Amino acid sequence: MLAVAAALGLASAVSLGLARFAYALLLPSMREDLAWSYLTAGALNTANAAGYLMGALLLPRLLRRFDARGVMLAGGAGTALLLAAHGMVSDNPTLFVLRALAGAASAASFVAGGLLAARLASGAAMPSDPVGVKLISRPAPKPATRSAGLVLGIYYGGTGLGIIVSAWVVPAITARPVAHAWQAAWLALALVALLATAGTAWMTRHLSAAPNPSAARARFAWSRFVFGLAGYLMFGLGYIGYMTFIITLLREQRVADAQIVAFYIVLGLAVTASSWLWAGLLQRCRGGGALALLNALLALATLLPVLSAHPVVVFGSGALFGAVFLSVVASTTALVRHNLPASAWASGISAFTIVFAAGQIVGPSLVGWVADGSGGLARGFVWSAGLLALGALLAWRQKPLPAPG
Repeated sequence: MLAVAAALGLASAVSLGLARFAYALLLPSMREDLAWSYLTAGALNTANAAGYLMGALLLPRLLRRFDARGVMLAGGAGTALLLAAHGMVSDNPTLFVLRALAGAASAASFVAGGLLAARLASGAAMPSDPVGVKLISRPAPKPATRSAGLVLGIYYGGTGLGIIVSAWVVPAITARPVAHAWQAAWLALALVALLATAGTAWMTRHLSAAPNPSAARARFAWSRFVFGLAGYLMFGLGYIGYMTFIITLLREQRVADAQIVAFYIVLGLAVTASSWLWAGLLQRCRGGGALALLNALLALATLLPVLSAHPVVVFGSGALFGAVFLSVVASTTALVRHNLPASAWASGISAFTIVFAAGQIVGPSLVGWVADGSGGLARGFVWSAGLLALGALLAWRQKPLPAPG
């Protein structure tokens, strides 16, 4: 089961680690080369988030017609091709379009992979089945409670691998004294994404989740999750500022290039470790407690590099942020899995993804707009921390739904 979760985690590495979070490493080079303001730099990630929202909105319809694994792999392959296209252009309008399309493709891959991971965690998957893993099939014994949370953590923690690879690849390429070096970095990321998607396809070749029209049409009771959704919206607004501008902030603070690379690797390693750190919490918390705690920790991590540029503080911020932020996503999947029947998981995960994407649309441009004013990026990070703290307060009010009579 854990090997299958790790294979699914490669899809997470492509969808978020390479397609979204590698942008923070590329941003300083692109901003200098293309003479961007902070607002323009943030708006490029806003375009990516808008595309992600489009993909999330279309996903239930896709799952009515196509196998979830097929959607995941198609999204991963499409993401790889679009990343390659990033490396072939340099005009802003085309880059905006490509970032939006990459967001849509990565949403299809990431959410479909999350649905497969949720079913695997529930025990609906049958890793020992001699003819392959059947995610829509007969009931199966449920895994141990910690294993259930660990499966979700491994899937979402796969993003850390993408972050680590990006930290090795991007700075080595953008540091070369050639024109538009950032374009070669996008091409390298595209190659890594294509190889990772091929690895996912091979390692999950026995995994199936046939189209399920009745499940995809199951209605999600938005009003019963209002505080969880609101807390998750604040997470989307707040965390993306850190992941968009943290490398730029560290460069402005004159942190050495080698330390910046090490910082991003530490962040990625912490994302991977989060699979084990929060597995028990995700399984125990049926309400919004996990989302509240993790949002609060992210608020602290976001403030730390504003308070001090000392290496201990900076690396502590990266380690804490990495150890937490993808587990926030996992916590909402766990919330859906704990409180809804399996037939409603697709609509539930999609609903939280839509809210998440909506926050990400506003977040980068908001932080960029604030940073262009007095106070610079430090002030933008303070705003992000405040939004995350508000998210913690809102999520704390989300109670578990009563068990069906």
